[in-house]
Amino acid sequence: MSQDSLLGVSINFDTSHTVFPTIIAVILGILFVAILVTRGKTILAAVGNGPWWPVGIDHMRFFGTIAGTVVYFLAMPAVGDLFPNTGLGFYLCSIPYLFGMSVLYLHERGRKQLLIAGLNAIIAPSLVWYILSELFNISLP
Repeated sequence: MSQDSLLGVSINFDTSHTVFPTIIAVILGILFVAILVTRGKTILAAVGNGPWWPVGIDHMRFFGTIAGTVVYFLAMPAVGDLFPNTGLGFYLCSIPYLFGMSVLYLHERGRKQLLIAGLNAIIAPSLVWYILSELFNISLP
């Protein structure tokens, strides 16, 4: 279709995979501002009245989650560039990320729990990838 048509649609496949993350980032930003507006005084009072760092925090899970998430988001575009416009960057990075997060938060790491975490790590991203990429034709990284 021509671009000067009112109903025409033009898709730039080099950047189309950034639409969904941009929408999520905007929603998260709006929620962050809403939290600051509605609970900002409470948050500042809590931080100002006690120790800055929460007592009893599980450092392994806290920093493991941050590190895992950063690696996940950095790896996704790199892997996606190997398979352009297929969503495999999302899919192939989501499986180990979800498995790693599941194992990180398990209290017992027996064979059954690891099997469930592994199955969840395979099934959940597979369904999400299929629904978004194939059914709705949304470009994933």
